[in-house]
Amino acid sequence: MPVEGKLEVTIKINELPEAETVENNWKHFEIDCGTHVVSVTVKPKIWKKLEEAQANFPMWVAAIAGKIGAQTAKGFVLSEPNIQVFERKPKEPKPAPTAS
Repeated sequence: MPVEGKLEVTIKINELPEAETVENNWKHFEIDCGTHVVSVTVKPKIWKKLEEAQANFPMWVAAIAGKIGAQTAKGFVLSEPNIQVFERKPKEPKPAPTAS
């Protein structure tokens, strides 16, 4: 008999998606992940994290994690989404080696 487990997905984005306001002021947006389009609906408090990253950081990345929900025509719904936002620092160029 198989062991019970959870299947979770993490999607990374680095730009603010276009969102529509739905019931209770929640935000709904879609993320194109190549072979699947993921449909995400988040509370205003969670959406604010993305807006603050866009306003405050020149470069950022958001990790959107959740469970795979219902299938849609193009992909699936991400259920119970949570978002963590991180500022991205540009990589320092490596100094050129000096010839002796």
